[in-house]
Amino acid sequence: MAYTGPKSLRVDDEGFPLMPYGVKDNPHSVLDVADIVFVNPVNTGYSRPLPKKDGSQYSRDELQKMFFGVNADVKYLADWINTFVTRHERWRSPKYLIGESYGTTRVSGLALELQNRQWMYLNGVILVSPTDIGIERNGPVKAANRLPYFAAAAWYHDALSSDLQSKDLLELLPEVEKYTLDVYLPALAKGAMLPAAEKEQIAEQVAKYSGLDKQTVMRANLDISTSFFWKELLRDRGQTIGRLDSRYLGIDRDDVGSRPDYNSELTSWLHSFTPAINYYLREELGYKTDVKYNMFGPVHPWDRSNDNTGENLRQAMAQNPYLNVLIQSGYYDGATNYFDAKYNMWHIDPSGRMADRIGFKGYRSGHMMYLRAEDLKLSNNDLREFIKATIPAKDEAAKY
Repeated sequence: MAYTGPKSLRVDDEGFPLMPYGVKDNPHSVLDVADIVFVNPVNTGYSRPLPKKDGSQYSRDELQKMFFGVNADVKYLADWINTFVTRHERWRSPKYLIGESYGTTRVSGLALELQNRQWMYLNGVILVSPTDIGIERNGPVKAANRLPYFAAAAWYHDALSSDLQSKDLLELLPEVEKYTLDVYLPALAKGAMLPAAEKEQIAEQVAKYSGLDKQTVMRANLDISTSFFWKELLRDRGQTIGRLDSRYLGIDRDDVGSRPDYNSELTSWLHSFTPAINYYLREELGYKTDVKYNMFGPVHPWDRSNDNTGENLRQAMAQNPYLNVLIQSGYYDGATNYFDAKYNMWHIDPSGRMADRIGFKGYRSGHMMYLRAEDLKLSNNDLREFIKATIPAKDEAAKY
């Protein structure tokens, strides 16, 4: 629902809730080029673990080992996909995996798991608002990569100086990206060894691009956390901005503090999604159950150890000349920001030999770019073109 399928949410053109709640037809669905199978992993949606054969329930530790971790998750879902493809006799069909947010970790790992353990080869993997997928970007890289997102969010809220605000977003961002890579990142890497005069210059430019004041940047030693930014950018207006989509505004108990009281975008999305999915499944599709549809499931503690999913994706691509990757990101996403996604793209394959098989598309929205009407159309069209471009011609061999 909401993105690729036949129905989208009943929201306004920018993605905000409307009453009466519900769904509407999605004229941009990729059903014209692909069959779509939606999978809710265990403890999300209606999915639940079955009891043991003797009727007893699995312990929390047993469930974690089977389902709730990077590698356990990939393993059981690969088994499920194999079973589904076999039962529905789709072994000869081109196959694509699409995952959003944490789902990008999942589908990156599945690309290799399916090849190595199920002998199933994919045509494409689509990463929507990707996580780090196990690619290290800590320290100065983590701090520097936030600046283009800061600039985008500040631009949206008219918080930049007039010379920057007068530029179109897609004119501004390349400028900030270049500064980030050429100046800001090297300065952060110097740490305490950065000369005082240079630190002042960097602080002034970071402040200009982020919409914050210079002294705030100086007090943070040039390293602005995202949670502080969400609270600080519009503090003087008495508003906070959203984490996953910074177009959304929130109101806190007071204006002091270092982070918002709540995620304004998430409450808005749940406002729309929860009634819509429950209505659609029960009243339109006729699926009746007293099981609660989990918007967020009890899957914690989640085992994040040994996350090599980015390297798994690279290896799957190397082994399979048919396999291509599309990355889709919203410029206003502050949780899985678009410049981190670009960094992933640059570092999935250090050799650069598969660069022509990895593409990036950006949108003027946030984590769920498809909630904005214009980007629902654009993102589906980008996905459609990706699918059409990556299905080999008849008798086109998979070889280097």
